[in-house]
Amino acid sequence: AKKWINIRKSYGNFYKVPRNQTKLTIMLEKLGMNYDGRPHSGLDDSKNIARIAIRMLQDGCDLRVNERIHGGQLMTVSSSTPLEGAPAPQMPRYRN
Repeated sequence: AKKWINIRKSYGNFYKVPRNQTKLTIMLEKLGMNYDGRPHSGLDDSKNIARIAIRMLQDGCDLRVNERIHGGQLMTVSSSTPLEGAPAPQMPRYRN
């Protein structure tokens, strides 16, 4: 992967909270969620991060690529930079 969405960064920008309030357990707590699984388990952490991302989308966040690797260096991607490739994810629409 050469570009990705850093959920901590997106969370902090969207909810207007300082970086010290973007730890996984704090983000979950502020969103009224409990941590599911074992702390520091890669799979469980990923599932909890996905739950945060879903909630952010429900709250109206436009999740966009905000970090990338270029020439071996980590770089921040401006939110105004046009995206390459697929459009931003959308919440699934269910038929009645």
